[in-house]
Amino acid sequence: MDIIQQLFNQFLMTSSLEWLATITGFLCVYLAAKQNIWNWPISIVSVLTYLYIFYQNKLYGDSLLQLYFLGTAVYGWYYWNKRAHSQEKPISSLSTRQFFWTIIIILAVSGILGFVLDKFTDTDVPYADGFCTATSFVAQFLMTRKVLQNWLLWVFVDICYIPLYLHKDLVLTSFLYLAFAVIAWNGYRDWGKTFKNFQ
Repeated sequence: MDIIQQLFNQFLMTSSLEWLATITGFLCVYLAAKQNIWNWPISIVSVLTYLYIFYQNKLYGDSLLQLYFLGTAVYGWYYWNKRAHSQEKPISSLSTRQFFWTIIIILAVSGILGFVLDKFTDTDVPYADGFCTATSFVAQFLMTRKVLQNWLLWVFVDICYIPLYLHKDLVLTSFLYLAFAVIAWNGYRDWGKTFKNFQ
């Protein structure tokens, strides 16, 4: 009961900035799952807000991730618009070998980021932050390229983020990432149907 009361109290103390980041974050992921190009400009608002929030909470890996998200939002907006006016398949898929190398890359980048965060910052969660950041880096890149498996990575990392954000007293954000995991799973199923229709 004490845990529920504590979560409720943290929820009541959620800042207006976290509300803005949460609402725009939810909208951009929902729109991405629906293949709506407006997810990109909305994501710009979300990532700029979260950049400030994460830096204030000493989640430096996530802060760096928001800068990356900002760049990929601009690129994704351009690429999705270009692809919509081309003869390419709307969605592509990784081969088993490509997916294997994707996992290897995530693990390698996770180790490097975790080491750097541990040695050069005052974060208390260097390897957790590094792992989630590395996975998100790769998932976001795959999303900009409209690769189906981006959603599987998002489901996984969104679940991993929940205890990390609870640890940092970002309760609303942790609930957002639970919603993200559900949306990502639906995104995977919807994109999968589109992919099969163009086989």
